[in-house]
Amino acid sequence: MGTFKVEGNIVNIFKRNIFFGEVTVEAGKIKSITKISEERPDSSFITPGFIDSHVHIESSMLIPSEFARLAVVHGTVATISDPHEIANVCGMEGVEFMIKNGNTVPFKFNFGAPSCVPATTFETAGAELNHNDVKALLKRPEIKYLSEMMNFPGVLHKDEEVLKKIAAAHQLGKPVDGHAPGLRGDTVQKYIDAGISTDHECFTAEEALDKLQRGMKILIREGSAAKNFEALIPLLHDWPEMMMFCSDDKHPDSLV
Repeated sequence: MGTFKVEGNIVNIFKRNIFFGEVTVEAGKIKSITKISEERPDSSFITPGFIDSHVHIESSMLIPSEFARLAVVHGTVATISDPHEIANVCGMEGVEFMIKNGNTVPFKFNFGAPSCVPATTFETAGAELNHNDVKALLKRPEIKYLSEMMNFPGVLHKDEEVLKKIAAAHQLGKPVDGHAPGLRGDTVQKYIDAGISTDHECFTAEEALDKLQRGMKILIREGSAAKNFEALIPLLHDWPEMMMFCSDDKHPDSLV
């Protein structure tokens, strides 16, 4: 791959400043970053790649390797991916396929263990993942977390199967992703107290602020179906350490 250097305005997201500098890349990895001067208004910017903090790859109608090929040209270098849809059809075999195919490209897929397969008890699905299946997935190093707990009624009413899935994640030191549309006050507090740390379903700033104040991380979603950027972005200035960006779903036309 060789060695090359590139100059530009480097965005330091940790110190929250910008300076003009040189980045040296060797064998595909950053070897050094050197500051040359203060920010130059006539230069391009060099920033870290974007990590989509919650997305279902399947909504693109593409396998992971092809999703990566299109997403990376927009600056996306990694995803936190919930393979719920393929698990809903193919079960454990579907999750295994996503992992294997994702490993064929230098794009960082961080897959979770689907928590709600099928999504509801009223659904006719191709597969079912019980708490033993979920625990087996969570034990794998490729599985980074328990995917969005859509069954929030099950959490609130202490459904035994739901609580066992959450407990398995906690026992293995892996976070639990949330899905809590419209939950506020004491109700969302119960959901948070179950050990669920994120939510990407807020449609209003008031709802998001209530959850932020209770210690929940909020994902600003701007996807193909749901778009919450305009409603939630004003909160980012006061809560920069507690907020992320995600797409949730990217249909083929909007991904392109």
